[in-house]
Amino acid sequence: MHNTEPISILIERLARIFQNDAHADGLKPTQWEALRYLARANRFSCSPRAVTIYLGMTKGTVSQTIGALERKGLVRKHVDPTDRRGVQLDLTEKGTDTLTRDPTAILENAAAKLTNIDRSQLSEGLEKVLRQLLHERGGRHFDACKTCRHFVSDYKQGSPFYCGLLGEPLTTSDSEAICIEQERAA
Repeated sequence: MHNTEPISILIERLARIFQNDAHADGLKPTQWEALRYLARANRFSCSPRAVTIYLGMTKGTVSQTIGALERKGLVRKHVDPTDRRGVQLDLTEKGTDTLTRDPTAILENAAAKLTNIDRSQLSEGLEKVLRQLLHERGGRHFDACKTCRHFVSDYKQGSPFYCGLLGEPLTTSDSEAICIEQERAA
């Protein structure tokens, strides 16, 4: 017997369950999402602007979120060394430690009980839905540098990789991180 509930209803129900659990450690769901983003983002994508675009929220809401995280000692702001007018964000040690208690683990544990094939199909299907929704809304997907059309592997000048768009050498960890400038390779 197949489940006949529409996908939107299933996603909504999962989201509600997830949101109910997402008030752990005195953080709000948006604060958790900002922490998760900063943990996954590369050095070019740890700005308030990038967080705003990723979360798809207003500048004011993200500013309040970042301010709350900063007051809680989870995030630190500093001047962007490449643009003195810009601000960069870093997770503090406390922020990194807090992520070890991330409530998404509950959802991940439930998903881990699926077969590898089911998990792969679910992930691929949700990825396609997300890409379509972002495309329709003019949003950005944010994906790993190594999947970008500007990514250059086998860079010979000190770093293993290179960003052709930003003209910057990339480390292995940079290549795995998500990027605001990411454009999917063909």
